[in-house]
Amino acid sequence: MRREQQFKPDAIIIGTGLAGLTAAMEITNAGKKVLLLDQETEENIGGQAFWSFGGLFLINSPQQRRMGIKDSLELARQDWLGTAGFDRTEDYWPRQWAEAYLKFAAGEKYAYVTKLGIKFMFMVGWAERGDGSASGHGNSVPRFHVSWGLEQGWSDHL
Repeated sequence: MRREQQFKPDAIIIGTGLAGLTAAMEITNAGKKVLLLDQETEENIGGQAFWSFGGLFLINSPQQRRMGIKDSLELARQDWLGTAGFDRTEDYWPRQWAEAYLKFAAGEKYAYVTKLGIKFMFMVGWAERGDGSASGHGNSVPRFHVSWGLEQGWSDHL
């Protein structure tokens, strides 16, 4: 009787959006095997990135500073909380996630993605535009960074 080799992943990732693909890349770069699962077809890999042109939320980036946009972790936090509210007991974990993400977007995120070869357009967009105040709904400054091309071989990481 012939025994077939079975694939035994070290990790299973549900969702092939940018977060799932990034996690898969990190895990495979560490020499581990990954199983990616998604409800969508192969043509839809990347999740919502299709709709956002691969845009990324960054805080106080070189592009923002070059455009004279004054941004900070504190301002982004104020914008986020002004929209999310987080006024219920069950908002504890979403608030923790938001805080961790804001710190990442204001810190190591830019270096992380540029190390992968991702470059950004010189101009920063204003997705989820707010009312212009730091206490209202949405972003009070532009934070939407659209990627501009990829270095050759970037897709080899996926």
